[in-house]
Amino acid sequence: MSDSSASSARLSVFKTYKLYVGGKFPRSESGRVYEVTDSKGKWLANAPLSSRKDARDAVVAARKAFGGWSGATAYNRGQILYRVAEMLEGRREQFVREVGEAEGLSKSKAAAVVDAAIDRWVWYAGWTDKIAQLVGGANPVAGPFFNLSTPEPTGVVTVVAPQDSSFLGLVSVLAPVIATGNTAVVIASEKYPLPALSLGEVLATSDLPGGVVNILSGKAAEMGPHLASHQDVNAIDLAGADEALAKELEIAAADNLKRVLRRQSADDWSADPGTKRMTAFLETKTVWHPTGSLGASGSAY
Repeated sequence: MSDSSASSARLSVFKTYKLYVGGKFPRSESGRVYEVTDSKGKWLANAPLSSRKDARDAVVAARKAFGGWSGATAYNRGQILYRVAEMLEGRREQFVREVGEAEGLSKSKAAAVVDAAIDRWVWYAGWTDKIAQLVGGANPVAGPFFNLSTPEPTGVVTVVAPQDSSFLGLVSVLAPVIATGNTAVVIASEKYPLPALSLGEVLATSDLPGGVVNILSGKAAEMGPHLASHQDVNAIDLAGADEALAKELEIAAADNLKRVLRRQSADDWSADPGTKRMTAFLETKTVWHPTGSLGASGSAY
């Protein structure tokens, strides 16, 4: 066979998309997949159809990672988020293609979306060591005491990612969760899961510890109720849930008093995100301490 014949007979190597759980890339334990198509109905890939067991495994991984991630310095978390942005910049063309195919965007529009998502990682990286100054502080009290309030992460947060904004919307809801020291279980867009699953590959090769972010693909209506009622999940962001599902998940979340961030019908993912999502999943710890008195040297003790 000639070289030209061998070349023409070559088959393309299709990418196998997998879940991202605990820093690893498992297939769904059920073995199920579903077809993902582009905006014109052309087949792109088979994505894992996550099960309730996959969701439980993701919660276990997120809980295991929480102690180390929440205990890291805010400065270190910022460095790691910035490193994610660096890694995305290096794979920019891949994400431009995936976002363009998923959302039916031209190459130039998809590039603008990807650039905005990368910039958003950088934006949240800059906030990690500043958010405490925004929501914490010294409180005036009656009596000889210092009263200091500081923010602490809530814990494990389930994120129902936006359905139509497969990458910029995803980054806009995920980055603030981990920037403030929480860990995340993400249910990716059911229609457009491929950019989210590729993001898992970026996170795995960045400095982000395994388990801090766990990405599931499949049906939010199937996994969501289980995660919303899970006793080891502390909060849920309903960004990508439709009205009926959001109501169901909010009711389930009440069982262990989860923090719930309700879906906003007019979310504009290209707009300035503000600090709402960073402060949504923070607890406030208040410490009282006696002021003491002045010694002979004039210093407090």
